[in-house]
Amino acid sequence: MKYPPSLNRLCPQGFPSITDLVIFPPMKDKYCIVLVTAPEADARTIARALVAQDLAACVNIVANLTSVYRWQGEVEEDTEQLLVIKTRRDVLEALKAAVLEAHPYELPEIIAVPIVDGLSGYLDWIDESVLLQ
Repeated sequence: MKYPPSLNRLCPQGFPSITDLVIFPPMKDKYCIVLVTAPEADARTIARALVAQDLAACVNIVANLTSVYRWQGEVEEDTEQLLVIKTRRDVLEALKAAVLEAHPYELPEIIAVPIVDGLSGYLDWIDESVLLQ
């Protein structure tokens, strides 16, 4: 989309489209939940490492999750554990690196979802529990 030269000078990299803003809004929230699936043998180790390294305030492990997915052209089905990780957005890169280091999968699921609201005391506890960056 073309904009008047005066606007282009203000934002030379271009303006986001309404689709970008509505469908893919920038993640500005301070807190997030990170979802990671892992084999049963590794889930607890990953969870404990994230909390021990002050990268997560809490990790819930949801057992016996069935995942159906496409991998290398084939439809696969496995029983996995789902890690529900409560953390802050500012530690996401360190958290992803820690998961990648401990995870046995070539391409693990690591998805962050913003927490848009919550009990203020709980959010304060996340702040106190997660390493300051």
